[in-house]
Order: sequence, then C-alpha cells, then structure tokens
Amino acid sequence: MDKNCKIYVAGHNGMVGSAICRVLKQKGYTNVIGKSSKELDLRDSVAITNFFETEKPKVVIDAAARVGGILANNDYPYQFLMENMQIQNNLINESLKHNVQKFIFLGSSCIYPKMAPQPLKEDYLLTDSLEPTNEWYALAKITGVKACQAIRKQFDKDFVSLMPTNLYGTHDNFDLKTSHVLPAMIRKFHEAKENNHSDVTLWGSGTPMREFLFVDDMAASVIFALENELPDYLYNVGTGIDLTIKELAGIIQKTVGHTGQIIWDSAKPDGTPRKLMDISKMHQLGWKHKIELEEGIVKTYNWFLNNIGKFKEVKL
Repeated sequence: MDKNCKIYVAGHNGMVGSAICRVLKQKGYTNVIGKSSKELDLRDSVAITNFFETEKPKVVIDAAARVGGILANNDYPYQFLMENMQIQNNLINESLKHNVQKFIFLGSSCIYPKMAPQPLKEDYLLTDSLEPTNEWYALAKITGVKACQAIRKQFDKDFVSLMPTNLYGTHDNFDLKTSHVLPAMIRKFHEAKENNHSDVTLWGSGTPMREFLFVDDMAASVIFALENELPDYLYNVGTGIDLTIKELAGIIQKTVGHTGQIIWDSAKPDGTPRKLMDISKMHQLGWKHKIELEEGIVKTYNWFLNNIGKFKEVKL
C-alpha cells in the first residue's frame, strides 16, 4: 500500500478510529483524513456523496457506529438499527461508486447467534437467532458484512469485514448509561474507591465469559488488512482467551485499588453466556495480538485518570 494514498477513517475521533489513526501515522502513512460528526453527518447520504466527490479517498476504513452496552441497546433499538445502517450503507455505496481501492468494515462479535458453538467461527453467521439485548445493533452490522460480501462477489472489489471481540482501551466511553462492561467497571470501582471504598453493584450473575482485545491491537489488525489482500470476506479479530465477568471485576478492582464489596444484581440480564472468538483464520495469515488483558487494563485506567475531567456524558 502506497504510504501517500488518501485514507479516510470514518469515526476517527472514537476509541477505535483514533487508535487506527495513531497506528497509521506510526507506520508512516501521510495522508490520513477524518471528519467529526459536526463536519460530516454520516447518516446524510447527500453529504457523504459530496464528501467522496471532493476528497476522493483511495481507502476507506469504517470505524463509525452508534455503540453502547446492554442498557443503551435495550432502550434505543430503533436508533441502533437505523442509524448504523444509514452510516454503513452510505459509506459502502459511495466507496463502490467512487472505485475505492480498499474498504475495511468493522463490526462486532455480537453478529453471531446467541447459542452458537464456542469458539465462534465465521461460518456460524446467520445459523441461529441473535442475543435479544443487542440484536438491533447486530442486525445492522450483519447487513454491512453481507453488503461487503456482495460487492466482492459481484464486482470483485477488495471489501473486507473484521469482527472484533469486546474492545477496550484509551479513549473509551466511560458513560455509565452507554458504556460497555469493562470501562463501566473501571469508572464504578474508581468512584467507589473515591467514596471511601463503598460497595459496587454490578449487573447479572458474573458467570458469563467474555474475551477482550486492547484497542491498539485492533488497530494493528486493521493495518494488517490494509497492507495485505485477505482472501476471504470475513475475519474474526481477538485474543482467543476469555474469562468470567467475575474474574474481570477482580482484575479491575485490584488495578483500581478498591477494597469494598462487590454485589451482583442477578435480577439484571447477563446477556450471551459466552462469546469466545475463533481467530485461527487471522493467525494463519500472520496476525496476532500483543497486549495481554492485565497490561491493557492498567493502560486504560491510567488514561482514565489522566482524562477524568474531560469526559462528556453521551446524549442519547
């Protein structure tokens, strides 16, 4: 890949997009562009058309999405379905129309059926029903995966989809209404520590198992996909290692230095019992994660502490 080619990173201010931009620049790419949501509304098809006609990017990396945890997905199903489809449909269609050299679509492990065999293989897509607590987001992402697959099949274009496991890291969302489990725990334990180590209440039973990937590793997988022509349309990205939510809570509690009690609210939903990714396809191509969970949580908590006064509550 030419280091001077114009690369548009949609969602460049988000956790994943900002990590991708950092790694691109570290790798020597000199023409990386991004637009804030105020500058460019990705839901607006006319605005996207004008942007592509003006900027003419050669590579598009779609790291833009409306995201959130169980609570946000459950309370705002229409927005999670419709806005994500609008964003990705506009980007995919304009990339096809303007003959983009490579399109990389980022999704989520929630695209796979709730009760699919573990670990999750790419072949399990659309073989059973989805987890109800995030099916709206999952359905939108599935349509994006299938659109990229259709373009590969019909037009022989280099459109590829990467499905990460649960991501976390610097620039994460720590809003308790919309954040995912790991950053939410960091904030809860930190605030409890500041409040004389008060008790922390966490959702569910703590028994579901989850896999977590540090965002810089996810960015590295995107650069790998950028610099190599991947032979298939869909690839899982993760560590291949999972742990229970209770174990995760213990690691975060220790990292933060909280000494109070943890109370599990079993009346709240657990979500999918287990979501471990089969990442053999990426491993066979030569990509593997580098940052282990404990190290990543320390990096994330340190970033949280350094930016604690800058957080803005997410408006739904």
